[in-house]
Amino acid sequence: MADDNEGKPAQANPPGCLSRLLVLSLLLCAVGLGFAVWFMAQPQDLSDIHGYTPDSRSLLRRDIRMLLQSSLDRKHPVTITEGEINQWLRGVLKPKQGGLLGDKVSLDGVWVRLEDGRAEVILERKVLGRPFTVSMYLQIEPTEKTVDFHGGSFHEYLPYPKCGGRFGKLRVPQGFLLLVMPAFKKLAAAFPEEFHLAFDEMTRIKIEEGHLTLDPREPQPTVTGPP
Repeated sequence: MADDNEGKPAQANPPGCLSRLLVLSLLLCAVGLGFAVWFMAQPQDLSDIHGYTPDSRSLLRRDIRMLLQSSLDRKHPVTITEGEINQWLRGVLKPKQGGLLGDKVSLDGVWVRLEDGRAEVILERKVLGRPFTVSMYLQIEPTEKTVDFHGGSFHEYLPYPKCGGRFGKLRVPQGFLLLVMPAFKKLAAAFPEEFHLAFDEMTRIKIEEGHLTLDPREPQPTVTGPP
């Protein structure tokens, strides 16, 4: 008796659960990567930063270096507003993009946004004529006076990884700052005296919403009982 299946083409086995799960995972990764690239290409809104709008150019610009030196000489704390910092940066900093892409990338400005407990330093660029922003968060430990290059955790229940900054509108982990750290180091090197007066000479530094307070006085000991 001849085999009934003789002469019939072999049928392929249907894909298993593992293969379907792998394809679905790759598809989700591709979609997620696409959304991430899209958010990176969208510059963050800078209109809420004090001192950014053109109308604020007419405000009196304070000399930050002289302000810090006066605070140290008089042993009095000084408070600098977000608008004063950005006005000062606008007046003294001449942004210039170097390197191989200097003719295709322009550095249009450097801005500082002050929030409760952290500061965000933002580089505003144009890449092939399109606006692009990259930023780095900074936090200062009040007791040790050390600078942490992050803005805290992404979520209160997820302490790690820390949020390092933003590429466009996308918040990125701290490790991504390695890609842009050279640009921020060059920015810090442009103000050696100001950084020395603020971070080496001042005893206490406090970042609040729209304000930066620096105090050269040593903290007074707290008396908890009779001697």
